[in-house]
Amino acid sequence: MISAGDFRNGVTLEIDGNVVQILEFQHVKPGKGAAFVRTKLRNVINGGVVEKTFRPTEKFPQARIDRIDMQYLYADGDLFNFMNVENYEQLAIDAESVGDALKFVKENEIVKVCSYNGNVFAIEPPLFVELEITETEPGFKGDTAQGATKPATVETGAVVYVPLFVNQGDKIKIDTRTGDYLSRV
Repeated sequence: MISAGDFRNGVTLEIDGNVVQILEFQHVKPGKGAAFVRTKLRNVINGGVVEKTFRPTEKFPQARIDRIDMQYLYADGDLFNFMNVENYEQLAIDAESVGDALKFVKENEIVKVCSYNGNVFAIEPPLFVELEITETEPGFKGDTAQGATKPATVETGAVVYVPLFVNQGDKIKIDTRTGDYLSRV
C-alpha cells in the first residue's frame, strides 16, 4: 500500500477499480485547512488523463505491471505478432492495443510488452532507434538561417523532420518518445 504522501512520478496504482499511473503530483499546504496532494493520473488501460486530489493519509494498493521483452516479428492485417525471447512463445496483439508504438520499430527488434493481469495494454518501443531514410527532398545551400528542417520518410514509413544536410540513404537516430531526429549515424 502506498500513501498519497509518498506519491512519485511513474508509480502505478489501483484507484477505484482502475489502474492508473501518476504523471504529476504536488503536495499543497494551504494557509488555512489541511494539506492535500494534487495529482494528474493516466489510466493505463484506456489512456484517459484525470486530475484528482487526495488527503496525504489515503492509501492505495500498488498495481503490478508486467513488462516482458519480446521480439516484434511481423504484421498480419490488423494483428501484430511478437515472440517471447526467453521461451519462444508467440503472441498476436490487435492494432488497437499497439496504437502508434511501432511506427519507428522494424521487424525483429526487441520491444517491451506491458500487461496487467495477463491483459496486454501497451507496447513500449526502444527509447532510441536507428533507421535509414528512404525518401526526402534535397536541401538547398543558404536555406539554414533558422535551423531549417525538411520532412523525411524512414524505412518503417514514419515521417520525421530532419535538418537540410540529411540525404536519402543516410541512417539517422530517432527518439521514439517524441519522434525527433537526434543525429546521423
